[in-house]
Amino acid sequence: MRSIDLSAATWRTSSYSNSDGGQCVEVSDDFPGFVPVRDSKASHGPVLVFPAVGWVRFVCAVRVGRLGV
Repeated sequence: MRSIDLSAATWRTSSYSNSDGGQCVEVSDDFPGFVPVRDSKASHGPVLVFPAVGWVRFVCAVRVGRLGV
Protein backbone atom coordinates (compact mmCIF):
# COMPACT_ATOMS: atom_id res chain seq x y z
CA MET A 1 0.00 0.00 0.00
CA ARG A 2 1.23 3.49 -0.74
CA SER A 3 1.98 5.99 1.99
CA ILE A 4 -0.50 8.81 2.64
CA ASP A 5 0.71 12.11 4.09
CA LEU A 6 -1.72 12.95 6.90
CA SER A 7 0.17 15.99 8.22
CA ALA A 8 -2.35 18.48 6.78
CA ALA A 9 -5.48 16.40 7.47
CA THR A 10 -8.50 18.12 8.95
CA TRP A 11 -10.10 15.87 11.55
CA ARG A 12 -13.71 15.80 12.72
CA THR A 13 -15.33 13.76 15.44
CA SER A 14 -17.66 11.15 14.03
CA SER A 15 -21.36 11.77 14.67
CA TYR A 16 -21.50 8.18 15.96
CA SER A 17 -18.97 8.84 18.72
CA ASN A 18 -19.94 8.78 22.35
CA SER A 19 -20.86 12.32 23.48
CA ASP A 20 -19.12 12.01 26.88
CA GLY A 21 -15.66 11.78 25.31
CA GLY A 22 -15.13 8.13 26.20
CA GLN A 23 -15.35 6.56 22.76
CA CYS A 24 -14.45 9.20 20.20
CA VAL A 25 -13.48 8.37 16.66
CA GLU A 26 -12.17 11.07 14.36
CA VAL A 27 -12.20 10.88 10.58
CA SER A 28 -10.76 13.02 7.81
CA ASP A 29 -12.65 13.82 4.61
CA ASP A 30 -9.57 15.25 2.87
CA PHE A 31 -8.55 12.16 0.89
CA PRO A 32 -10.65 11.09 -2.10
CA GLY A 33 -10.97 7.33 -2.13
CA PHE A 34 -9.67 6.85 1.44
CA VAL A 35 -10.92 7.55 4.96
CA PRO A 36 -8.29 7.95 7.70
CA VAL A 37 -9.65 7.11 11.16
CA ARG A 38 -8.07 7.69 14.56
CA ASP A 39 -8.89 7.64 18.26
CA SER A 40 -9.36 11.23 19.43
CA LYS A 41 -7.85 10.39 22.81
CA ALA A 42 -4.63 9.37 21.02
CA SER A 43 -4.49 11.98 18.26
CA HIS A 44 -0.74 11.45 17.78
CA GLY A 45 -1.12 7.69 17.77
CA PRO A 46 -1.79 5.29 14.92
CA VAL A 47 -4.23 6.02 12.11
CA LEU A 48 -6.17 3.38 10.24
CA VAL A 49 -6.84 4.14 6.58
CA PHE A 50 -9.82 2.47 4.92
CA PRO A 51 -10.95 2.48 1.31
CA ALA A 52 -13.90 4.90 1.10
CA VAL A 53 -16.22 2.19 -0.25
CA GLY A 54 -15.52 -0.06 2.76
CA TRP A 55 -15.98 2.82 5.19
CA VAL A 56 -19.37 3.71 3.65
CA ARG A 57 -20.49 0.09 3.98
CA PHE A 58 -19.36 0.00 7.61
CA VAL A 59 -21.18 3.24 8.48
CA CYS A 60 -24.34 1.99 6.76
CA ALA A 61 -24.18 -1.28 8.73
CA VAL A 62 -23.82 0.69 11.98
CA ARG A 63 -26.71 2.96 11.03
CA VAL A 64 -29.14 0.07 10.47
CA GLY A 65 -27.92 -1.99 13.42
CA ARG A 66 -26.47 -4.93 11.46
CA LEU A 67 -23.38 -5.29 13.61
CA GLY A 68 -25.15 -6.54 16.72
CA VAL A 69 -23.42 -4.17 19.11
